Amino acid sequence: MNQLEQLKQYTTVVADTGDFQSIKAYAPQDATTNPSLILKAVQKDEYKPLLEKAVRDNPTASTGDIIDKLLIAFGTEILKFVPGRVSTEIDAALSFDVAGNVAKGRELISLYEKAGIPRERVLIKIASTWEGIRASEQLEKEGIRTNMTLLFSLCQAIACAEAGSQLISPFVGRIYDWYKKSTGIDYQGAEDPGVQSVKRIYNYYRKFGYKTEVMGASFRNTSQILELAGCDLLTISPELLQKLSATQGAVARKMSAADTGTAVKIAMDEKTFRFMLNEDAMATEKLAEGIRAFVADSNKLKQMISAMR
Repeated sequence: MNQLEQLKQYTTVVADTGDFQSIKAYAPQDATTNPSLILKAVQKDEYKPLLEKAVRDNPTASTGDIIDKLLIAFGTEILKFVPGRVSTEIDAALSFDVAGNVAKGRELISLYEKAGIPRERVLIKIASTWEGIRASEQLEKEGIRTNMTLLFSLCQAIACAEAGSQLISPFVGRIYDWYKKSTGIDYQGAEDPGVQSVKRIYNYYRKFGYKTEVMGASFRNTSQILELAGCDLLTISPELLQKLSATQGAVARKMSAADTGTAVKIAMDEKTFRFMLNEDAMATEKLAEGIRAFVADSNKLKQMISAMR
């Protein structure tokens, strides 16, 4: 049995891609997308027709509305290949806009429902800013499930859990990138700061009884993935899914619900959140950088649409 099949015994495997063929090949439970992945996909010949159709069918719509239609088109197609859920991301330009995130979340769910997709099969991805977390809290109360992304720190994770967010996506690889760049150390296995961050969050949630799901994301190598075997979910790129499926060797469970650690409960409010985030240089820098990168890719997609009209 290859490593991917073994990993699936302990963890829900999610495909981190907009590429239907990759999703079909590796049979994940769920799939996640983001602006960068959608931009990458529509530049391939096999997916250009989805973009062309979204533009052609909505001649008077704004570029933003066309992107929404495109996101729904990708999500609807992806759900033909996964039995579970698809994550669709709100424009990162709304990262500090509570009302904007709530309105866009409602709009995306409405578009999915009009396409015949029940809301239970969709997670709305929102940046884990204080404002994004407040939007998640509101949407969850309305039965709209959220996936909190661009998450790099325990304070973000605690705030999301207390808001009742369905799922969080702590970014293992980007944490690793920051520490490798700042220290010059190529961290391996359990010493990887990104791996340690996810374990700390997972154990905190278990100790204090939070129901929010933990989905490790943004991996740089299979070692990071295997160190998190047993985490609720792991969202993995096609390249790393391929490596896991092509590799033999035992995969051991590294995390379980019995792992609670020695965490002390932190009372989380806005002041505490903002101070803890500010004290964490890595999380502050990576959150800002991630928002900028997703906005830049959304803008590239808008430019592509404008050029087609």
